[in-house]
Amino acid sequence: MPKTMFTKGFVGVLAACSAVAAQASSPAAWKDYNQRVTQACVAASGLKEVKPVGGPIQYDDRVPVTALVLAGRYPQKHMKNAPGRELCVWDRKAEKAYVSEADQLLPKP
Repeated sequence: MPKTMFTKGFVGVLAACSAVAAQASSPAAWKDYNQRVTQACVAASGLKEVKPVGGPIQYDDRVPVTALVLAGRYPQKHMKNAPGRELCVWDRKAEKAYVSEADQLLPKP
């Protein structure tokens, strides 16, 4: 009898854990996460009229970052509104966006 109670309790704990894991990975949770990353990257960008190019690129937990390519125009007068690209890296642990120029991603004229 005690063995049966232990088995039932263990199965119940596993079911609860599975439900929590499934909820954390739901399509709605991923959509919210991607929107948060996109908003943080756009806010960290130095470009004007900045927009994401494609979607976020998820790395696994060994490299806990998400990358996003941004495109816009340089706001500096001497840049004459030239198009530009940036690579944004979202640090999942620090929950912070870091942006770096990535014009080499633009096609050569």
